[in-house]
Amino acid sequence: MFKTLAEFYAAGGVWMHPIAAVSVVVWSIAFERIYALFFRYNINAEQLMAQIQKLVLANNIDRAIKLCNAAPSAALPRVIKAALTRANKGEEEIAAALEEASVEVLRGLKKRVALLPNLANTATLLGLLGTIIGLIEAFTAVASAPPDMKSQLLTQSLAIGLNSTAFGLTVAIPALFLFMFLEGASKKIIEDIDQYSLKLQNLLVARGRQPTMGGQAAGGEG
Repeated sequence: MFKTLAEFYAAGGVWMHPIAAVSVVVWSIAFERIYALFFRYNINAEQLMAQIQKLVLANNIDRAIKLCNAAPSAALPRVIKAALTRANKGEEEIAAALEEASVEVLRGLKKRVALLPNLANTATLLGLLGTIIGLIEAFTAVASAPPDMKSQLLTQSLAIGLNSTAFGLTVAIPALFLFMFLEGASKKIIEDIDQYSLKLQNLLVARGRQPTMGGQAAGGEG
């Protein structure tokens, strides 16, 4: 099998090398992003927010911040922590903190993923270019070949010339699937951030209004 693959690669000519380089870049990005999205940035959002909500309702903001610090690399705790550090500020400051932290986190979530479709296109185009150049060389060689050898040489040359396109597609198709997979994973984390940051904002704003409402009630009784 390895001998067959080596022969296939060698038959494709020099254009197989840049396609192979593109493949290395694609899989390097894929492995790094899979680790980041599933092990670094990911967290059980529902469980985390259930604990945060209990602590906020108990007016234990410091404990909630420490809970976020326990997962410093995860995306959602970083956004939640930004709002908690301004829990005693006004609604506008809480919203601004959430927006600023979200933008920073989203930049990390989407980093390099958008390169995958471009790399897929690059691999495909390199393969086509290799095939076209191979066919030009094949027809040139066939033109000067003996009549009884032309058909055989043309068939062999066409098979060799198409190797680069086949290799380019072999790199491009997985790259597109990896892009869709990673895009879906990052979208899930982004949806969790949008959903739970809004819930936390409403919770902190309601908490900030409670002392005022309590003071007004006390004044009315007096």
